[in-house]
Amino acid sequence: MGISHVILYAIVPIIVVMLAGFIAGKKGAFSGEDAKKFNKVVLDFALPAALFVSIVQASREDLAKDVKLTIVSAVGIMACFMAVYFVFKYCFKKNTGADAAVSALISGSPTIGFLGFAVLEPIFGTSPSVALVVAIVGIVVNAIGIPVGLSLMNASLEKQNPGSTKKESAWKPVLHALEQPVAWAPILAVVWVLVGIPWPKELSPSFDLIAKANASMAVFSAGITLSAIKIQINWQAVLGSIMKMILMPAVVLILGLVFKMDPLNLKMLVVAAALPPAFSGIIIADEYNTYVATGTSSLTLSVILFIGFCPLWIWITGLCVNAF
Repeated sequence: MGISHVILYAIVPIIVVMLAGFIAGKKGAFSGEDAKKFNKVVLDFALPAALFVSIVQASREDLAKDVKLTIVSAVGIMACFMAVYFVFKYCFKKNTGADAAVSALISGSPTIGFLGFAVLEPIFGTSPSVALVVAIVGIVVNAIGIPVGLSLMNASLEKQNPGSTKKESAWKPVLHALEQPVAWAPILAVVWVLVGIPWPKELSPSFDLIAKANASMAVFSAGITLSAIKIQINWQAVLGSIMKMILMPAVVLILGLVFKMDPLNLKMLVVAAALPPAFSGIIIADEYNTYVATGTSSLTLSVILFIGFCPLWIWITGLCVNAF
């Protein structure tokens, strides 16, 4: 697989569709509120369907190989998540703990739900392995990263203004995340495979129709979202982009080599870790009116940098896999 293939089949289509969404947003055909509705279709219907129908066609042997994938994903992504939090909290005096938490939710989380299939399938093909990578990273981001980030942010806001936030069980954000279709659909599919129930192939087309809308709608919606926000590049935005584009893929690659992961799984996981920041972080930042401008700028800069870093990390991972 050459770099030209990656650029032409994975990067260029994303740029074209995202640019179409950006132009549509700037022309007023769609608004930021419309983008939120498209995102809901992606996260609640299209992505869960794509994950479920892909995973149920896997075998128990495939799942056994993915134990290392799960460990490396959870440890690598959350280590980088907390690294972003501490760097932005203690290296920038003006930042509050809430600002640092939003930074972690953005620069410490890959946008796997929106760009996972759109990037990985053109590079690595359509297979259960791709779906498992998307599912596992998605569960780490949504069921671990977001609850941790919200807990850190609420603790900071409560410290700044006592009584400003409701005291809730620490498990509530976790349970809420697991209630979302994007979390329980892949878990259900994994259980289905482990139990050993054969998947009737005749049912796949019923899931495929909505699943195929996942990548295109997600990328188009991302373009609309970018058109609705103000860009303000500063040193924090640049640092956030560097940590997302360089630190996270590097940490995942090193852990994958240490754990002697399956080479193909490792390549997919490194690319997934190099994806631009999670759009969910921007949504949370906007909802709490915290760190919106800088977080948005970091996301935009990372999207641009991904064009070069995606093929670069594939090349670096290939060299490391062959060397070790």
